[in-house]
Amino acid sequence: MRPLWKGTISFGLVNIPVGLYSAIRRQARVELELLRDSDLSRIHYKKVAEADGQEVPKEHILKGYEYENDKYVPLTGDDFRRVEIKSTQTVDIQEFVKLEDIDPRFFDQPFFLAPEKAGAKAYVLLRTALEQTGLVGISKVVIRPPREHLAAVKPLAGVLLLETMHFADELRETAEVEVPHTSLGEKELSMAVTLVNSMTGNWQPDKYHDEYRDCLMKMIEEKIHAGHKKLPAAKRGPQTSPGKVIDLAELLQRSLGEKVHKKPAHKRLHRKAA
Repeated sequence: MRPLWKGTISFGLVNIPVGLYSAIRRQARVELELLRDSDLSRIHYKKVAEADGQEVPKEHILKGYEYENDKYVPLTGDDFRRVEIKSTQTVDIQEFVKLEDIDPRFFDQPFFLAPEKAGAKAYVLLRTALEQTGLVGISKVVIRPPREHLAAVKPLAGVLLLETMHFADELRETAEVEVPHTSLGEKELSMAVTLVNSMTGNWQPDKYHDEYRDCLMKMIEEKIHAGHKKLPAAKRGPQTSPGKVIDLAELLQRSLGEKVHKKPAHKRLHRKAA
């Protein structure tokens, strides 16, 4: 695995040489093209000016900011260079905070930090200190110029993880979501807690995968083998009526009933195996 870049973790007077690696293996997307239905010819988009509908060559296109309705200030390459933040390839830790104090919404994308040869001891020292204290290092980092990221450095399974973060003004407030106030009955709450407890298990991420992508690729392969012929109509699942009143207590009772019905069979199999 190749590093995105090699640099340093810096805190106080300590500098640790590290390499930055992506911690995500992105699954290949199913790329779909837009085609004309009569001859399957690809469709291309042209960039045209709103004023006269004329196509605009690439060399005459620039970016601009709308500061009032239909009023723009143009921004050139020189303008962007004036505010460019150059990548120093340094993870500059500015302070250490408790991980439990950080709202999970702040975290965005993870990267691995691996030590270079000269930094192994200092790397392990920082990782161990974070493990024992439960703290994470808050830093500023430029991964791909010109964007500057807020980031957290934290230990994970023997390595240091750098996770980019959102800035505070990027997060929406929960108050923006309208949630009606309602009263709960003790019986309903008790059944809900019982159902949740009965469905509790250990986190096993390998159990979950992108079913839509798998089904889409399977269907595409079927169409290729069928010579692009139309496949049989898809079977529709049960439809739910919009606005239908939900009897929560009844649904909870039925869910618990299914769980209870399954448990005796599990116990019999267990005794037989013994």
